[in-house]
Amino acid sequence: YLMVSGTAAEVGAGSRLGGAEWLAVAVADRPEGRASARVRLAAVLDGATALRVAGGAAVADEVRWDGGDVVARRVERLGAVVLGSAPLREPDPAAVRAALLEGLRELGPSGMLRWTDGAERLRRRMAFLHQEVGAPWPAVDDGALAARAEEWLGPELGRARRRADLARADAADALRRLLPWNDPSGAALRFDALAPERVAVPSGSRVRVEYGGDGRPFLAVKLQEVFGWEEAPALAGGRVPLTLHLLSPAGRVVAVTGDLRSFWGDGYQAVRRDLRGRYPKHAWPEDPRTVPAHRGTRPR
Repeated sequence: YLMVSGTAAEVGAGSRLGGAEWLAVAVADRPEGRASARVRLAAVLDGATALRVAGGAAVADEVRWDGGDVVARRVERLGAVVLGSAPLREPDPAAVRAALLEGLRELGPSGMLRWTDGAERLRRRMAFLHQEVGAPWPAVDDGALAARAEEWLGPELGRARRRADLARADAADALRRLLPWNDPSGAALRFDALAPERVAVPSGSRVRVEYGGDGRPFLAVKLQEVFGWEEAPALAGGRVPLTLHLLSPAGRVVAVTGDLRSFWGDGYQAVRRDLRGRYPKHAWPEDPRTVPAHRGTRPR
């Protein structure tokens, strides 16, 4: 049983009271260490009498985060005992917003929102600048985003009525609201220069920069596309050198370097010997700094 005070209660094993819907409990105790009270003396009661002697039921609208979603219902209660409930057609928007914020704190934005590949990449770029530059670039981990949810997710929270509505929101558009637009230095306008999504290489290709989990950006590019390049660009305003993952014509990594000038002078010759044997239709010049970069096959 559940008492109107909210305390759980049990009748003794084999008691004839156990089949009754309502009881009027005269004596009960709760020994230390037990989760429920023990009913010592009680009488069977009908529902109408229970309502009358307890002062009648109360009806209230309840909106809360429960079981992984927003639950909105009109509930009839006698104290802690729920007599009945029905879904709310038009729950209070402020209460729904509060419930969704509770969900964000519980599951984190990663669990509540739909993160497309573009949204994930944007988030990693912002995280990179927060790590390497600091202010005014904000933290974008789950804890920081949940704490500032009203700021960057406000319009979506205002429209949502349940978790599925929030999951349909464009996380990338929402996240861009956290870019430092009010910074007097105009930092937000330089976002694409400080943490570019793509970088132009000597062949003319624009290659996507990968911002890894460790925050160190790298460029996976075919070796022939960077012939003639003395130095890869540095990101975050020159603070962080771009690491190159140099690929074979088949797209396999043959070298990793953060110092292209030294690689041409030292490591390239060993790589060249291997690639000349495996890809004889491609040109592998002795000094790649003096030849134009290219895409695809180029005769020797």
